[in-house]
Amino acid sequence: MIGWLIVACEIGFWVLVLAGLFARYMMRRPRLGGILLLLTPLVDLFLLAFTVIDMKNGAEAGVFHGLAAVYIGVTVAFGHRMIRWADERFAYRFAGGEKPRKASRYGSERARAERAGWYRHLLAWAIGTALMMGMILLVGNPEQTGTLLAQARIWTVVLAIDFIISFSYTIWPKKEERRA
Repeated sequence: MIGWLIVACEIGFWVLVLAGLFARYMMRRPRLGGILLLLTPLVDLFLLAFTVIDMKNGAEAGVFHGLAAVYIGVTVAFGHRMIRWADERFAYRFAGGEKPRKASRYGSERARAERAGWYRHLLAWAIGTALMMGMILLVGNPEQTGTLLAQARIWTVVLAIDFIISFSYTIWPKKEERRA
């Protein structure tokens, strides 16, 4: 059930984003578009509330309960960036906006972008892990919530691997290939 709710929330997030951009650029209603875009965090609150209620009602924590916390952390940390990315492309395509600038694939600019991405991942991890720990404390039954602790550990390992990869660009910046 929670798995389908995560899918529905992801769809709901993008429906709100696209509706907001459509209202902003196609309907020329920037205020309505802004309101629709501001509603996107409600999707996360709905998912969080439903997940906590499900666990409080005795559901054993499964992979999807942990994924709900991961989803919320990721959308809080990366959501604004994803919306800005979509907004730039929508404005360019439908409203005569500037052509979106491509991210640098080389050098110090790439290294800076990789580090910034890792910092966002760290924020997502902190939020998602805090939510998982909050669910563990709220339920108060280690047998019921063991999966959440395991998922938090796995995500910590993933975060460490991402750190190594992201910061390797600082030590060994990718150089542009020279063509003869």
